[in-house]
Amino acid sequence: MELSHAVAAMMQGAVQSGEVPGVVIAAAGREQAGFVRGFGVRRLGAPEPMEPDTVVWIASMTKAVVAVAAMRLVEAGRIALDAPAAALVPEIAEAQVLEGFDAQGQPRLRPPRRAITLRHLLTHTSGFPYEMWSAETIRARKALGLPPMPSGRLAALRLPLLFDPGEDWTYGIGLDWAGRVVEAASGQRLGAHLQEAILGPLGMADTAFRLREDMRARLAPVHARAPDGSLAPTAMVVEQDPEFESGGGGLYSTARDYLAFARMILNGGRHGRERLLRPETVAEMARDQIAPLAVKPMLSAMPAATNDVDFFPGLPCGWGLSFLINRGQSPQGRAAGGLGWAGLANTYYWIDHGRGTAGVFLTQILPFFDAKAVALFRGFEARMNGAGP
Repeated sequence: MELSHAVAAMMQGAVQSGEVPGVVIAAAGREQAGFVRGFGVRRLGAPEPMEPDTVVWIASMTKAVVAVAAMRLVEAGRIALDAPAAALVPEIAEAQVLEGFDAQGQPRLRPPRRAITLRHLLTHTSGFPYEMWSAETIRARKALGLPPMPSGRLAALRLPLLFDPGEDWTYGIGLDWAGRVVEAASGQRLGAHLQEAILGPLGMADTAFRLREDMRARLAPVHARAPDGSLAPTAMVVEQDPEFESGGGGLYSTARDYLAFARMILNGGRHGRERLLRPETVAEMARDQIAPLAVKPMLSAMPAATNDVDFFPGLPCGWGLSFLINRGQSPQGRAAGGLGWAGLANTYYWIDHGRGTAGVFLTQILPFFDAKAVALFRGFEARMNGAGP
C-alpha cells in the first residue's frame, strides 16, 4: 500500500489553501506496512513540519486502546463484561438517573433500574453522557457543583445518567469509568498498565498521558477555528497532573504509533510475533453490540468544543467494544461492518476488515467535526478505497 499522487496532492492543496495548518496521514494493510506522511506545519506561523513522529492529542482515540486493555483482562478472567462494574469500582453504583429539574432548578434524580456493567461502559449504553452534547447535563453539572472533565478531578465523573443502563445510546464518559475498572482489576495506574500491556508490546514509544520533554518538543498545538474560518494556535494541553488518567480521551500519540495499534486490530489481535488479543475477542469487539438501538447524530450543546456530529448521514450505524460500526457500505467505500472513530481535535481512523486496510488522519483543530478536516479525511479514505477521483 503506497501513498498515491492524488492523495498527496489533496493534502498539500488543503495545507496551501489554509484549510488545515498541517496533517499527518497513515495507511496500511494486514501484511503491508503502508506509509506515514506529514504535510504542512505543526504550528501556524512557525516552520516546523508535520512529520510521522509529530505528537498530537488523540483525545477519544484513547477509547479503543483502553477497551483493548479491558478485554485483555476479560480474557484473563479478571473482569466480566456483564457483571456489575461496581464490584471493582464501588462508587459507580452511586450514579443516578436524571429525570429533570425541580422548581428551584435542582436535578431530580433516582436510582437506575439495573447495575452498570463493563459492556454498558464500552458501548455507550450506560447512560453516562458528555456535557458538550447535552444541555441538560451542563445544567445538572453546574447545579451539582461538579468540576468539568478537563479538570482531571475524580468528581468530574459523577455526572448523572441520562437513562437506565442498556436502554439507549449516548456518547459519553463510559470509557473514563472503564479506565478505572482496568486500574482496579490490574492494580496499576492506567498509564502504567497501558504501557505494560499494549504500548510497549506494540512499540508505541510516543503514546502516553504525560508529555515527556522530547514529546513536547514534537507537539503540534491545537488550533482554534474562528467563525470567519481563520485558524490560530492555542496553548491547550491536557491536564498533566490529574487525579485520574482519562481513559476516554487523555492520550497523546503519533500517526506511526496509532497505525501499529489499528493494524493489530485489523490482524485479529496480532502484531508481528506479539498476540495481544485472541481472534474471537477482536471479533466480539467488532460486533455490533447495540441493535436494535442505533448511533444517533450528536447535536452540539457547546459550540466552542464541537460541531454537530454525524459520520454517515442516512446510513445506520451501531457500536462495538468500542468502535463506531457502519451497518452498510459507506460512501467512502468502507465495507459494511467497518470500525472507526475520532478524537476531539479532529483526529480520525478507520479499520476495515472487509477491505483489509487501516488508516489514520491527524490534525489539531477545534471545534470537533470541523467541516474542512472531515471532508479531507473522507477524501483520503475514499481515494485509498478507489471510491474518489
